[in-house]
Amino acid sequence: MNIHFISIGGAVMHNLALALQQKGHTITGSDDEVYEPALSRLKKAGLLPTKIGWNTENINKGIDAIILGMHAKKDNPELLKAQEMGLTIYSFPEYMYAHTKYKKRIVVGGSHGKTSTTAMILFVLKYYNVDFDYLVGSIIDGFDTMVGISDSSKIAVFEGDEYLNSAIDPRPKFHLYKADVAIITGIAWDHINVFPTYENYVKQFEIFIEGLPPNGTLIYCAEDAEVTKVCELTTTYATKIAYTAPTFTVRDGHFWIKNTNFEDIELQFFGSHNLQNMMAAKFACLEAGVTEKQFYEAIQHFKGTAKRLEIIKETEKSIVYRDFAHAPSKLKATVNAVRELFPQRTLLAIYELHTFSSLNKNFLPQYFNSMATADVKAVLFSNHALQMKKMPQLDVSEVAANFGEGVVVFTDKNELHTFIEQHYSGNENVLLMSSGTFDGMDINF
Repeated sequence: MNIHFISIGGAVMHNLALALQQKGHTITGSDDEVYEPALSRLKKAGLLPTKIGWNTENINKGIDAIILGMHAKKDNPELLKAQEMGLTIYSFPEYMYAHTKYKKRIVVGGSHGKTSTTAMILFVLKYYNVDFDYLVGSIIDGFDTMVGISDSSKIAVFEGDEYLNSAIDPRPKFHLYKADVAIITGIAWDHINVFPTYENYVKQFEIFIEGLPPNGTLIYCAEDAEVTKVCELTTTYATKIAYTAPTFTVRDGHFWIKNTNFEDIELQFFGSHNLQNMMAAKFACLEAGVTEKQFYEAIQHFKGTAKRLEIIKETEKSIVYRDFAHAPSKLKATVNAVRELFPQRTLLAIYELHTFSSLNKNFLPQYFNSMATADVKAVLFSNHALQMKKMPQLDVSEVAANFGEGVVVFTDKNELHTFIEQHYSGNENVLLMSSGTFDGMDINF
């Protein structure tokens, strides 16, 4: 097939383009901006657009399908021409469903833990050479792309993002995958720019559940009160499986879990939230045909995902972590995880307000006490970022009050850097949390 990508530079979009090229399809694409790592990866594959920008000449009768990225607007000239010509247009969720509609689709939804849970499932299935399709929100060890397409598989595993599908279809992505097995890891208000009320946000998970077939399965975290409420009250004929984190101990800097059926198991990852993710992954793998014994054998070798508690420096007395955490629930879970592993070591938690939701004054109260278990707590936001997003300025004292006692707030990356230097002697753990770059701050230690 000849497939053209409008907005090929997106994280998932360029991975899907690479995956389809590897399957023998002819791929073209366009975008008005392409950044790393997409730029280098597309260039290596010969898929980088020769000119940056939109060009209606890219759209012709020889194209079998258009795949439209979220970055493209409704008035995109290539999109308008494709619509005028009556070409088949997919968003990437629509394409992934079309390719897997005769397969068993496992979709991981939730406000946090989606990528880690999906990565665990993929790791275990690959460990046993199970053939599957997949889509995950980060490059993970052992996988060259974030998207995998198979002609022979009977299973597909998707990370189910609740953000919008495309400019011409404002439904959340995870609705379009039409899950056979649905996982909900947690519910905590996010994406305030598209879900202006908490009730509207929660409604998306109700729709997700209602879309399950009668022979489907709903796997949900029983330790999350909102998840339990939604899963118990929403009408579905699917089988419900509730999970909780297993009992654990910490020995020699590692989490060990107790299991009544097997010997104690040493894990290469840590944190109560990741133990919850592991149990969600276990039940999903059982649905895919893996036995419980096989699951625990494989999961011992899982080391985590990129940008999730990723170690950037380690000594005998200190570890510096980088984490993608940006929503309040993710922030709290990440800080608590490091505290659980090193209860006696001083912890510096540094966070950047970077997303639309996090920079929204009305959303800030959601962050209250999210870093409470850290010893030293600092938050950075950039006035330049607010200007670029066309958002009103924030008051430093108001941001500090919303985060809770002991949080120091900065608007200057250099002042934050000095603050970190004053509190880091080489005997502390440091946790750097952001979906951005800390406004370009030098984070070498």
